[in-house]
Amino acid sequence: MIECPESSAAGRIFEISIMSLIMINVILVIADTFELPPKMQMISHITETVSVMIFTAEYILRLWVCDLKYKDLSGLKCRIRYIFSFMAIIDLLAILPFYLPMVIKADLRVLRMLRIIRLFRVFKIGRYTTALNTIATVFKNKASQLISSMTIVFMLMLMAAVIMYNVEHDAQPDQFTNVFQAMWWAVATLTTVGYGDIYPVTSLGKLLSAVIAVLGIGFVAVPTGIITAGFSEIVDKDTENDHDDKNFCPYCGHKLD
Repeated sequence: MIECPESSAAGRIFEISIMSLIMINVILVIADTFELPPKMQMISHITETVSVMIFTAEYILRLWVCDLKYKDLSGLKCRIRYIFSFMAIIDLLAILPFYLPMVIKADLRVLRMLRIIRLFRVFKIGRYTTALNTIATVFKNKASQLISSMTIVFMLMLMAAVIMYNVEHDAQPDQFTNVFQAMWWAVATLTTVGYGDIYPVTSLGKLLSAVIAVLGIGFVAVPTGIITAGFSEIVDKDTENDHDDKNFCPYCGHKLD
């Protein structure tokens, strides 16, 4: 049950089965938003119950054998560390919405939110695919650069919101009622979304809006460039490793001429 780079045939079958079950559950979450006939509702409920039983068994088994993954920790410590790991939290969120209504009384709104949490099951696929692992590695390697760039973007948004509030508040107090309302305009402008529900009407406001929008194109693109560079580094490293592996014999490990 512990992830291994070289999966056996049984392991691959298990992975494909779990991924298929996850996709079925995602489809059911979408289907629940429609008015389904009683027969389909019954099939959905049975599928949900069977899925939760399988996901629960998987969670318990992973918790049981986690000492194989954290060999440097004792039984209790390794299980505590596993419980608070990212994938273990995702596994718990995958089954929690099913059991909570049995323990606590919940109104319709809470039940609706619990059904939405079922979508977290899609993140379980990350355990069986390299694509999501690559994305996680990029964010981990570039965390400091991303935090720095996002901090600059946030500061620019805050400054733009404060400036635009002071410029536009007198002209349209019902739109720019406070800085937080102006912040919504700043987010829409700097990300070049431009919903159009809030916009400046004064000449100075329009001029500042144009300047801020141009600045936003450059500043908001910085995190994208960082992530792209991170992907390129990982791809180059994987290509280099594959090339190096071809220079060595897979059986004896000696370098080939």
